Amino acid sequence: MPKQRLLIKGGRVVNDDQSVEADVYVEEGVVQEVGPNLNPKPPSGLTVLDATNKLVIPGGIDTHTHLQFPFMGTTTKDDFYTGTKAAVAGGTTMIIDFAIPQKGCSLIEAFDKWKGWADPKVCCDYALHVAVTWWSDKVKEEMKSLVQDKGVNSFKMFMAYKDLYMLSDEELYAALSYCKELGTIAQVHAENGELISQNAKKLLAMGITGPEGHALSHSEDVEAEATHRAIAIANTVNCPLFVVHVMSKSSARMITNARNEGKVVYGEPIAAGLGTDGTNYWNEDWAHAAAHVMSPPLSSDPSTPDFLMNLLANDDLSVVGTDNCTFDTCQKALGKDDFTKIPNGLNGVEDRMSVVWEKGVYSGKMDENRFVAVTSTNAAKIFNLYPKKGRIAVGSDADIVIWDPEATRTISAKTHHQANNFNVFEGMVCHGVPVATISRGKVVYHDGVFNVTAGQGKYVSRPPFPPYVYERVKQREEVCQPIPVKREPYAGVVSATPSAPR
Repeated sequence: MPKQRLLIKGGRVVNDDQSVEADVYVEEGVVQEVGPNLNPKPPSGLTVLDATNKLVIPGGIDTHTHLQFPFMGTTTKDDFYTGTKAAVAGGTTMIIDFAIPQKGCSLIEAFDKWKGWADPKVCCDYALHVAVTWWSDKVKEEMKSLVQDKGVNSFKMFMAYKDLYMLSDEELYAALSYCKELGTIAQVHAENGELISQNAKKLLAMGITGPEGHALSHSEDVEAEATHRAIAIANTVNCPLFVVHVMSKSSARMITNARNEGKVVYGEPIAAGLGTDGTNYWNEDWAHAAAHVMSPPLSSDPSTPDFLMNLLANDDLSVVGTDNCTFDTCQKALGKDDFTKIPNGLNGVEDRMSVVWEKGVYSGKMDENRFVAVTSTNAAKIFNLYPKKGRIAVGSDADIVIWDPEATRTISAKTHHQANNFNVFEGMVCHGVPVATISRGKVVYHDGVFNVTAGQGKYVSRPPFPPYVYERVKQREEVCQPIPVKREPYAGVVSATPSAPR
């Protein structure tokens, strides 16, 4: 077969650390040359894309999706085909989904099940985080096997979803300790599950059954307390911590303060938390309000998205995911009489890149290089995919997006490619549009036209001990251990041990 060859001409190549006017030549899915006026030979069999007046950026990496997820009595609308097809339309070329076992069930079996769902359907590359929903010696053995044999380097622990996924503090301490030993990234869903449970009971007893009850039961304090607790436990065992879906000002401040104190903590806001807010929970249209239900909830403070974007721009928060977990109106209606039964989740995998450009770059909060960092490069570094992913350089995978910073598009459920009937960004006009998306050297989306095949994406193994994260951790392990005080043994009188009272 002839080699697959591609030349991207005339664009501005944007990485996280610099931007240069350059062409990009790709062969067999790998970047071969980056430089001005490239003219690879022979010209026959060469696909040429014109990127004049456009940016050429690393494909986006969405660190947080739930495709084909069985949850709360139903299954998400987007499976691994529709979800990844929508992803490439938005400029994302890799997702990291979650394999989530029920309590008492095998982590390896969950991983194999999710991989079995994904492999025949994915249109772009993917990896899998694995959730730790219970604790035992068997769980430890399986975590080790997943790292050594399955290419997993991240585990998620839930501090919420009482009686379903939630771990106790003792279990969380053990899990984070072992994550550090294995050289993996410990992720936490940081909410106080006990407080949520008690709040929900109280609100339902008061007759509050609608989506506003979800927001009220998951107050900002609930997220902040758990975030602080997770940081404290992780720091105690010297484990790097990745806080998923950071939704509130208070939680974001906890992470900012921890980073300022030198703790190894990363915060992941999501597209919805940067692009809309929780005032929607008080909308009089039940279906509209329910469509926004997720955990933690969108902040009811309408100034929060702007606040989170500022922290993202200034490196207090690190990467943007989506928590893409779509349920249509009929599925949401499972909780029509009880907000605790509304399936949690919303969209974002298709619109993430444009929302971040609009709210971050177009607004003047971040430059194009920071945009690449928070949508791709930082994720690649944290999860040990870099520089194969997250960078345009010789030897990198040709996961590339031609991005038009001047073009606009209006987000709508009528035109999006996701399987859901609602879009939480409905009507948002976004500057910044992907013109072409290239996955492993293949043009999979160009000017609104797809060229995808189910199963063409690959599972990507991620080795443990990502240097970007663990260089600091290893050094601290060596030099920051407490040592005993040298002193002469006590030689005085020791009180007699009192007898137990009768």
